[in-house]
Amino acid sequence: MGLAHLLLLSLSLFLVRGSGAVELKSKPELRSLAQDLLQSAKDPEFFRWMRDIRRRIHEHPELGFEEHRTSQLVRNELDALGIKYKWPVAETGVVAFMGSGEKPVFALRADMDALPLQELVEWEHKSKIDGKMHACGHDTHVAMLLGAAKLLKERENLIKGTLKLVFQPGEEGYSGAYYMLQDGVLDDLDGILSIHVLPNVATGFLASRPGPMLAGAGVFSATIQGRGGHAALPHHNIDPIVAASSAILSLQQIVSRETDPLEAQVVTVGYIEGGHTANVIPESVKFGGTFRSLSSDGLLFLQKRIKEVIEMQAAVHRCKAVVDFGEDKVPLHPVMVNDEVLYEDVKRVGEILLGEGKVQLLPVTMGAEDFSFFADKTASLIFVVGIQNETLKSHHMLHSPHFFVDEEAFPIGAALHSAVAISYLDEHADEDGACSNHGYPQGSTCVG
Repeated sequence: MGLAHLLLLSLSLFLVRGSGAVELKSKPELRSLAQDLLQSAKDPEFFRWMRDIRRRIHEHPELGFEEHRTSQLVRNELDALGIKYKWPVAETGVVAFMGSGEKPVFALRADMDALPLQELVEWEHKSKIDGKMHACGHDTHVAMLLGAAKLLKERENLIKGTLKLVFQPGEEGYSGAYYMLQDGVLDDLDGILSIHVLPNVATGFLASRPGPMLAGAGVFSATIQGRGGHAALPHHNIDPIVAASSAILSLQQIVSRETDPLEAQVVTVGYIEGGHTANVIPESVKFGGTFRSLSSDGLLFLQKRIKEVIEMQAAVHRCKAVVDFGEDKVPLHPVMVNDEVLYEDVKRVGEILLGEGKVQLLPVTMGAEDFSFFADKTASLIFVVGIQNETLKSHHMLHSPHFFVDEEAFPIGAALHSAVAISYLDEHADEDGACSNHGYPQGSTCVG
């Protein structure tokens, strides 16, 4: 592209200080913006900056609500960009603010926490913390969202309304999204987008689906109390192992015998603990697992029947059972339902960004994501950025100790975040009347 063409593009898109923001509603204008964002994100210096951020986070993974180093890195980069933010939100979370502080209000989200896994990939930037690894790509999510922050800061005059950048702690089993929403700083959202990397989608492709995408989910644990003693004298004891075994087998019949075969539901027991010696019947046995459904009613039905089945099977074997769903710490995850209108908007932007046929349709899965708490409150969407590259062996599934990332996907994620944010706010600016400071937290301390 010649210098004259570049100057013309810059003038047509960004020299708007004296005349108000450019209109982006037409496809040619959005195409020019999207391609400019992608080329900027692919700039070697810009790409190295994003990649280095990701590698620094990858080397020092932190578990849920322990993301102090990661949170500090995020705040340092926001400070350097001159972007205001609120911290702490849900202990280690950060919410940054761009735009006018008026309606409409759109958000982009990245989760920050790692997993309790030992990384088995040997490379220069392998995790330096034993037993902890970024095996779900959250380090890449932070890097791409900071990349979007930088792209958008350079084009802040295109932001019509307010944009919030959500750096969320504790996604991996801690319901961090739920706790961020308790703060109030995100009460005014009109919509929110979360980008997730996925190794079964090839680099250079995007994927998502409208409507239900991921299951609602809960966890449970059960303690079966018996009476221990010598294994040679079972008639003098009350065996909790037999009771627990019977309960575990009976749980499988909830899905196979009690629910419509056309409704997707899962009950899985993931661990069992009881006894340490071959000739001793233990006092108690503990087991636990997860349950999933693609409907709220189905989730509540499973929760009710799990409790009943375990307690009744324990009683049959003369034991007592205590069933705990841990909702004081981890609330039931709602079904993750992608907003259909937002899906069509982001799909359109994705195809403009990468070309026709580059946005794939994801199948529904019984996985879960705490982003569903956002979906319960406002128009929400998860979009996937592909990272599969057979040469790099970046095909291992999420949560694998062999998980690896094709970093060439980062510019796509950063550009998609940015293009969607500008496009969404432009499309909705005329629908909302100006509301002074609506997008910024009232009575809270913003840093910037």
